[in-house]
Amino acid sequence: ALHLVASQPIDIIVLDLMLPGMDGRAVCRAIRATSAVPIIMLTALGEEEDRLVGFAVGADDYVTKPFSPREVVVRVAAVLRRAEAASVPAMVRDDGIIHSAGLIIQPALRRVQRGDAYLDLTAKEFDLLLFLARHPNQVFTRQQVLDAVWGYDFFGDASTVTVHIRRLREKVEHDPAEPTHLRTVWGVGYKFEP
Repeated sequence: ALHLVASQPIDIIVLDLMLPGMDGRAVCRAIRATSAVPIIMLTALGEEEDRLVGFAVGADDYVTKPFSPREVVVRVAAVLRRAEAASVPAMVRDDGIIHSAGLIIQPALRRVQRGDAYLDLTAKEFDLLLFLARHPNQVFTRQQVLDAVWGYDFFGDASTVTVHIRRLREKVEHDPAEPTHLRTVWGVGYKFEP
């Protein structure tokens, strides 16, 4: 399987964890070292710790047995949609600086500029903006944002994301009441529109 991933284009991988010879987590980790191909783990291991480790080694989704074949098909389609949206070319220069939505985001300096002014962002506001700007037009649930920005070991509530988005809009948007870049996708989550 590792040879196939390295030798030909793959759209998505559905990976069982209980494989002969090599643990599925090790396979996922090896694939992630060289590829961003979407990976869905499909397994009988359904404990929370198993799921957390699965995501930590690079899975994009995690499905436990028993499952409906229709659910797997829908999850594959959803992961492919997210992967396609993430492949939208970002306006990132070779030095990692992002130019988008009238902002200049400088990750190495942890600085954001709008026009001639530098924005006064907290560390988490910066991390949140950087995460969303690196994935333009991709919709993330509050839980996905929480996991990506705060980490899997964060024990707070997903409403933390809502509060930070609101505060970030006040600093980034020209009209926070009518945001044009930090958008809410009702019933789903948030996205960054350049």
